[in-house]
Amino acid sequence: MQQLEALTRQARALANGEPVSLSADETEVARQLQICNACRYCEGFCAVFPAMTRRLEFGQADIHYLANLCHNCGACLHACQYAPPHEFAVNVPQSMAKVRVATYAEFAWPRAFGSLYQRNGLTVALATAFGLALFLLLTLAARGTLFPGPLQGNFYAVFGHNQLALLFGGAFGFAVLALALGVARFWREVAPPAFAAGAQQGQLQRAAAAEAARDALTLKYLGGGHGEGCNNADDAFTLWRKYFHHATFYGFMLCFAATSVATLYHFLLGLHAPFALGSLPVLLGTAGGAGLLIGPAGLLWLNLTSDPAHGDVAQRPMDRGFIALLLLVSASGLALLAWRDSAAMTLLLAVHLGVVLALFLTLPYGKFAHGIFRSAALWKNAIEKRQPNPLQLGAD
Repeated sequence: MQQLEALTRQARALANGEPVSLSADETEVARQLQICNACRYCEGFCAVFPAMTRRLEFGQADIHYLANLCHNCGACLHACQYAPPHEFAVNVPQSMAKVRVATYAEFAWPRAFGSLYQRNGLTVALATAFGLALFLLLTLAARGTLFPGPLQGNFYAVFGHNQLALLFGGAFGFAVLALALGVARFWREVAPPAFAAGAQQGQLQRAAAAEAARDALTLKYLGGGHGEGCNNADDAFTLWRKYFHHATFYGFMLCFAATSVATLYHFLLGLHAPFALGSLPVLLGTAGGAGLLIGPAGLLWLNLTSDPAHGDVAQRPMDRGFIALLLLVSASGLALLAWRDSAAMTLLLAVHLGVVLALFLTLPYGKFAHGIFRSAALWKNAIEKRQPNPLQLGAD
């Protein structure tokens, strides 16, 4: 209802030729950026501040863009002479975090599901995973196949290959579609002007895309502008947040690669699971599972010990829900691999599949979305850097 009222106010303002009204959080970001634009001490810390200097005023689209460009490293907060308890109360990471999660909800697809960002906390994530796992266990129990005896690791003797492919392919496809349509809506609002026509247009576009991909994959802006990392609660620099994000992302991608290779083995080579321990799908999945144990465990530790001033504490349940699902997916997957030849395989398989399905269903409406929106913001930043400064300061 609140989202509908906000959209109604914006539509009425646009129809009357009035500027779109900002929310309280967006207004606070605009206020703080006006102060930062006058100071500019933090200009070398990350991409936010150079992008900020290309603007004199901050409309809603600019605020949404800059909020998603912010990596919450905390460097500007610890360096700021106007941070609390100063009366200006400038806390860019915290104010950006509040707007950032609001953009996920505003641009969500379907739009009615946007409220799930506020509700997708630890309790909901665990309840969804437990409920789906219990459903699969009860289904097997009703069929009398919960404890069929050793099956030599043959998962498809429990659930058919086509059955699993249809169920999980559909859930994953929906997650990809929802995220793609959500970020497309975001891009339509914040997209920079196109490059001017000319022989170098294609070259500039490719260079901008390559820079954005490199910045996203290397997590450049978790280095704090100096390569020493983010600030922790006692003002010291640390690269642990960057390392744990890397372990999580590349662990996820290795697991995805393992599933993709197994699919190719099945349909193109006629090689069916279970695969040998030394096979490529098993090696990729094991490495990915290890990354998804180490990375999320580290991120959970940082989430529990971080300074509340570094972000929006109201988002922590959402963060922890996503982290918990990743940990459960990796732990149950590795356990399934270790005991796939035992009588417990069927039970472990049902638990693992329930957790994976819960992860896929909540993927578009949880913490995972921040990587997609942030990549789009990095792309816009790379494009803007290659265009003339619209302020034309110093020109005759």
